Amino acid sequence: MNESVFNPASLLSEQVARHIFEILPESGMVLIILDKEGNCWPSNSEEFSKLHIDQVGLKQLCQRIDDAQEPVISQFDNCSIVSAQLATSKINCGYIIIALPHYSPESTLTNLELIEVLLNQVSLIARLIEKNNMLYELLLRHHVSTVDSAAAAGSLN
Repeated sequence: MNESVFNPASLLSEQVARHIFEILPESGMVLIILDKEGNCWPSNSEEFSKLHIDQVGLKQLCQRIDDAQEPVISQFDNCSIVSAQLATSKINCGYIIIALPHYSPESTLTNLELIEVLLNQVSLIARLIEKNNMLYELLLRHHVSTVDSAAAAGSLN
C-alpha cells in the first residue's frame, strides 16, 4: 500500500541528498542526485544553474549510464561531469552526478580514483539509509501488531 502512495526510489534519493548535502563544502563541486522520474536535487542550486545543464543533457547522461558505461565522464563547457548509477540492493534510486567546475578532462582523469571513492561513499550512504528505513518499518509493524494484540486481548476481557 505504501508503495502505491510513495515512490521508494524518489524518497530514498531525497533522503540521500539531504544527508550528503549537509556535509559538502559550499564551494567547488556540485553534486546532483537525480531519480528515475527526473526529480533533481542539486547540492547548490545557484551553482547548478550556472552550469546550464538542461534536461536533455541530463537525460543523455542517464542514458549512457543505463547503457552500462560507468562512470560516465564528460566535459560540458568549462566543467567536468562524472556520473554513475545510484542504487542499493533493493532499489535503483537513479543517478549521482558530480559537476567539477573549472576541471579539465586531464585533471578529472588524474583525480578519477578519488572521484570514484566519493561515488562509492554516496552509494554506501544510500544503502545505510535504506537499511535504517527497513529497520524503522519493521519496528513500526511490530509496534502496530503489539498494539493490535493488546487491544484484541482487552476486548475479550
